[in-house]
Amino acid sequence: MFLLGQAVGKYQVLSNLGSGGFGTVFLAKDAWIDKKVAIKVPHRQSGDFDDLLQEPRLLAALDHPNIVGIVTAERVDGVFFIVMEYVKGESLEAVLDREKSLDVPRALAYAVQILKGVEHAHQNQILHRDLRPANVLVSDSGLVKVADFGTSRLLEKSHATTVIGSPPYMAPEQFQGRAVLASDIYSVGVMMYQMLTGQLPYFSPNPAQIEKMVAQGRCTPPRIRNTQIPREVSDIIMKASAPELSERYQRAGELLDDLSTSAEIDHNATAMEDIRKRLKAREVPKKGFCWHCRKPLHARSDSCPFCGEKQ
Repeated sequence: MFLLGQAVGKYQVLSNLGSGGFGTVFLAKDAWIDKKVAIKVPHRQSGDFDDLLQEPRLLAALDHPNIVGIVTAERVDGVFFIVMEYVKGESLEAVLDREKSLDVPRALAYAVQILKGVEHAHQNQILHRDLRPANVLVSDSGLVKVADFGTSRLLEKSHATTVIGSPPYMAPEQFQGRAVLASDIYSVGVMMYQMLTGQLPYFSPNPAQIEKMVAQGRCTPPRIRNTQIPREVSDIIMKASAPELSERYQRAGELLDDLSTSAEIDHNATAMEDIRKRLKAREVPKKGFCWHCRKPLHARSDSCPFCGEKQ
């Protein structure tokens, strides 16, 4: 591991930016061009060199303003590390720890940027598999970037049964090791829920309990927890985080279509009407179920006739 002030090749280590399950990230300076960079040192340094190159090779295929960019990969004195762009700011996790929840326009602006990065990755057949606030960076200027593709896989190589992810943000199929593109959409839906309500839709210190809760799908609609959330936005979040794969958005682009004007909503009637028209044009009315008692409801019911809960 690197020490503060240590010179590693042409890089001078300035500070420790944080450590996770797969590696430690340092702030460093490229002494040749006098530029700050982020250096990620994987905890696992042994094994096949091709395995170490997996993350930088995936990042090299991505070039998008909402994804943290890669500079290069290096091995100096037997230590392998990835050199990435340095994003001056903080993680979305730090923002939520401090502010608990965000107002609707800001939360949707962040969500749109996250989704644009995710859509770019999906277009390149790359699954992230660990989308959560700790892996989203918010720059001082408000630019949002998806980070940490250490658990990512190419779609055609993602059929292994390894369970990857952070339980509160994992779709039901991820608990079975069957991540697909829509699994990333589920994770974004959970982050949207958290940004707008200050709470997770499901939480337990026991991952097995979270899996059970997610599979049951008994999620309180975000609008019930925060009445400032427009009903249409609440419905979008519920669809993004639907436990049934077939009822969820399948691509980030589909969710972006429904949020394309939402990022600028300030209870603006014109913008809201535009969203209503677009959502109703797609909607296929069908009988649903109460989120609380799970009894059947007529389409577009405002409350459950059995338990009285608002829908």
